[in-house]
Amino acid sequence: MPDIVIHVVASALYAALALHLWNTRWRVQPERWRLQQTTETPASNELRGWERAAILLPLLLHGWLLYDEIFAAAQMRFGFAQALSIMLWLAVAICWLEGLAYRIEALLPMVLAIAALCAPLPGFFSGRPTPDAYSLQFKLHLFAGMLAYSLFAVATFHALLISIVERQLHAHPTLADRGVPPLLSLEALVFKLTGAAFAVLTLTFAVGIAYSESIFGRALRFDHKTVFVVLSWLIFGLLLAGRLLYGWRGRTALRWTLAGFLMLMLAYPGSRFVLEVVLGRS
Repeated sequence: MPDIVIHVVASALYAALALHLWNTRWRVQPERWRLQQTTETPASNELRGWERAAILLPLLLHGWLLYDEIFAAAQMRFGFAQALSIMLWLAVAICWLEGLAYRIEALLPMVLAIAALCAPLPGFFSGRPTPDAYSLQFKLHLFAGMLAYSLFAVATFHALLISIVERQLHAHPTLADRGVPPLLSLEALVFKLTGAAFAVLTLTFAVGIAYSESIFGRALRFDHKTVFVVLSWLIFGLLLAGRLLYGWRGRTALRWTLAGFLMLMLAYPGSRFVLEVVLGRS
């Protein structure tokens, strides 16, 4: 089976699961909601065993594709498509593990739908050859960077879910009525994820400096990627400081989270997209 077909299959499985979870967790009509109030409990909306197992199918297929095409290839090629695909693979994996301890099934339609869009991208955009791809420094830099991107992505998805729930507080039915954790619990989870992601991003930055020094002979290359990464690091650092010192929450925290994630997306995926697609350069 051609690789592009497998990419499309993985994308279709993600999309089908996103649609199923949206229909069963978000798209509840008022009549059905009133029936649920008398016949069901919030726990009845938890992910079922077959749903958890079904998510693993595209996750494993997607992971195998990434390994085979990027890490097991004779020459590693890496660009915006590979970065987005790995980021969403890790995001789905993080959410799957997180779902074992927290009620986040309302988050999954959003994550799976975006994964459906990003999973097949490497099949259409091959990326650029990566020099010194198998050195230890590069491997650490790549792994830490993709993990940081994924953790920030999951934190941003959580922040968006909080915003949606807040807007629905005076409507019936709401996501809060269907087993979504209390907003304060979701907020605490957002800052835990952001703190972990900030620590990993700091590690990525440090490893990147060492890698740049060994490859290019200078600690930092002041290009678009470096500028946007530094801006993102500063924004998330200020967000965590604001939370610690001033108790930032709600819309303030959401705005800072979205701004930091936007800077991060402009750093590598955004700059590589412009070079590879808009300018046609590898």
